[in-house]
Parts: sequence; C-alpha cells; structure tokens
Amino acid sequence: MSSIFTKIINGEIPSYKIAEDDDFFAFLDINPNAKGHTLCIPKKEVDKVMDLDEVTFMGLMAFSRKVGKAIEAAIDCKRVGLTVIGLEVPHVHVHLIPLNEMGDATFQHKISLTEEEFKTIAEKIRSKLSM
Repeated sequence: MSSIFTKIINGEIPSYKIAEDDDFFAFLDINPNAKGHTLCIPKKEVDKVMDLDEVTFMGLMAFSRKVGKAIEAAIDCKRVGLTVIGLEVPHVHVHLIPLNEMGDATFQHKISLTEEEFKTIAEKIRSKLSM
C-alpha cells in the first residue's frame, strides 16, 4: 500500500508543492512548526533514511539544501533547521523548519495557517528557488 507521501507525489492527495525533480519532491507540512516548514522526500518509497542507497541519500541532502536556501531567502527566520525523525509516515522525509527559537524545532508547538497563507508561503519560497 502506498504511503500518504507517495499519494501526494502522484497527485492523489493535494499539497502545497515547493519543488520537484525526477527523484525528489518538496511540499509544505500541513501541520507546521513554523511558517515555511517544508518536507523533502525521495520519490522512491523507503521507510528509513539509513536504508536509502548512498546516491539517493546524498541526492536528498543536496535537494533539501537547495530548498532550505530558498526558505532562508523567503521566510524571516534566524536559520533553517534540518531534521529527519518521522515515525508517523513510513516514507523518508526531511523536515526543513524556519527557526527563530529552539521551541520551533520541538514538534510540540504547532501553528495554524489558512489555505491562502499556505499558498502565499509556497509561492514565496518557489520564487526564491534556483534548481
């Protein structure tokens, strides 16, 4: 059975897409820690990051860096944090989280955004992206 992220990649579930290439996909987290919280995933469905082959692992990090640089340019924050923890979805995902304080990285303090805010944030990040 496909993961929710594979369904997002395939367009079966809508998302606020940030970037996509042949191997990777980035979209806004719909339950964000901060404005601009983005997930980067490989299109290949693999559960654990350490189970990725080396080429895919390194490619995911390079893709995430490009998206992270765009987030830094688009969102007012002190830095963009990167974490790979995800136990809730069995599909590797990198969290890119705009940080202004350590609490932004704890996953205990979520923010709510309207559909219009999600769309505006996604467009702002995409406009800063240089893939």
